[in-house]
Amino acid sequence: MKTSDIRVMTPDQLSDELLKLKKEQFNLRFQRATGQLENTARVRQVRRDIARIKTIAAEKRAAEAKA
Repeated sequence: MKTSDIRVMTPDQLSDELLKLKKEQFNLRFQRATGQLENTARVRQVRRDIARIKTIAAEKRAAEAKA
């Protein structure tokens, strides 16, 4: 997911996307533990997408607090 795509999302959309990614991360952890994970790079992608969303959400909250 690109940063520019995340920046145009509303706070509700960001929280929905974050929830979706956390569920995917949970499922990927189980797949890795049971040896069923085929795309190991997806774990890293999801983790970084979660961090991006959290960072941008915090930036938006800080901007609202200043205004």
